[in-house]
Amino acid sequence: PPTSPGFPLLSYLESASLMSGTLESLSGLGEDGSSLGSDSEVNGLVFRRTDKYGFLGGAQYSEGSACELRVDVARQREMKWLDMFSNWDKWMLQRFQKVKMRCRKGIPSSLRAKAWQLLSNSQELLDSNPGKFEALEREQGDPKWLDIIEKDLHRQFPFHEMFAARGGHGQQDLYRILKAYTVYRPHEGYCQAQAPVAAVLLMHMPAEQAFWCLVQICETYLPGYYSAGLEAIQLDGDIFFSLLRRFCPMAYRHLKKFKIDPILYMTEWFMCIFSRSLPWACVLRVWDMFFCEGVKIIFRVGLVLLRQMLGSMDKLRELQGMYETVERLRNISPESIREELLVQEVVSLPVTEALVERECSIQVCKWRESRGELCHNPGRRLHGTRAIYELKRRSGSFRPRGSFSFLGGPVASPGPLRASSSVLSLPGFRKSKAPFQFPVNKGSFSGSSVSESKLTPGGGIPGRCQAQPAESGAISPARASAHGPIAGEADALAPGEEEARRKKSKEEKKKEKEEEKQRSREQKEREKVEKVRLKKEKKDKGGA
Repeated sequence: PPTSPGFPLLSYLESASLMSGTLESLSGLGEDGSSLGSDSEVNGLVFRRTDKYGFLGGAQYSEGSACELRVDVARQREMKWLDMFSNWDKWMLQRFQKVKMRCRKGIPSSLRAKAWQLLSNSQELLDSNPGKFEALEREQGDPKWLDIIEKDLHRQFPFHEMFAARGGHGQQDLYRILKAYTVYRPHEGYCQAQAPVAAVLLMHMPAEQAFWCLVQICETYLPGYYSAGLEAIQLDGDIFFSLLRRFCPMAYRHLKKFKIDPILYMTEWFMCIFSRSLPWACVLRVWDMFFCEGVKIIFRVGLVLLRQMLGSMDKLRELQGMYETVERLRNISPESIREELLVQEVVSLPVTEALVERECSIQVCKWRESRGELCHNPGRRLHGTRAIYELKRRSGSFRPRGSFSFLGGPVASPGPLRASSSVLSLPGFRKSKAPFQFPVNKGSFSGSSVSESKLTPGGGIPGRCQAQPAESGAISPARASAHGPIAGEADALAPGEEEARRKKSKEEKKKEKEEEKQRSREQKEREKVEKVRLKKEKKDKGGA
């Protein structure tokens, strides 16, 4: 297949300037392909050969996968995903493990755009903000950011037919998205690593949908990654290095020996979600799992790559110094990465949300001791679609007191959800399928409807707060408190009732604390068992 010139695959922030001029290398392409893209005319030459992903050449060009699915299997998978789309809430609530398994198998290409939007909850943002994207486009924008964005456009996937032509449709839509984000979050502005992420989204969906998906990545999955100072990526680099010590001591010792800081090689991996580092089939599989399971997938992929490249003495003998090691990590050979093998190892690696959060707490303490207070709040991150869905369910089920949520049970105003919390750690989640009962807050809304909540600057998830419609024209006693004069009775409680309610709230809080302590003890026991197991495995390997 056509290849790119041998420019080094440096970290994104260092290599952006080297990407200019690479379009001229496409002149050696053959003309026997069947795909002709609308943007495939570059410098007056028309290139007809593209792979199935739209690449004209370069390191991510692929001749075709050896493990292509049979047509009947592909159609069967599509039907399963379409069934999930039609009952999404039910699947997320009752059969999430099946959703996760299907994401790990790979989302069908024809349905990937819709799946990513539902998994990330960007579809909800799109529906809740009609006309918002167009309004952001009409804003003037900060000239400082717009100038940098324009200079970066031609550097994003120059070998892909969508972005190959300067000023083509792909580059125009990319500019629209990146400019809109600088207007949407002016305090964050633009980070160069956002461009390849937005470009990957544009390859799968229209500009407006891609914008809201980018918002979710920047504010929910990877908050702080693209903010000034890059504290979040530095903190995750420390977490990553600590995890490497546990899961691949040989690679850890080698990097430690030559004082190779994680930021030298993992910046591009994490900030671009491997979109510029892996073969394209692997990129798509990683993104499928990332949207479902969150940032732990990025940690797992990085650990697997280091284990493959630095995990044996034979491989380390080839890398006698810092320069050779960094070059190897920045230039991952496509031939060394097999799609199914990569996914299999990523799935089997026991890096859990709880482990990531535990390491995060440790590294935050070390950061504060050595560098002072963080500007970035590491507790904003949500671990994948289940945590996002749970937060949406809690905020979206907010009703006037006594009304019913979409799950069929009375739910009062939801309490705060820590972003670092695992969904399974929510009180009562493991014990009962019924929705968790929150204490009723004094002064809850009254009236026949509640307006929809808006996005907060901190990147919160919008919830739809609407009163349930009455069925068959009758209002049941359970729902009557949300209608007419009865709603006013919430503010006129007898002193005894108010005291009883306050006492009940205290008892529930006490119960929550006890459950939290119990979960903490169980977690410590699990970690202790895991530590003993790893120690035994290490001893067995040493004996062998």
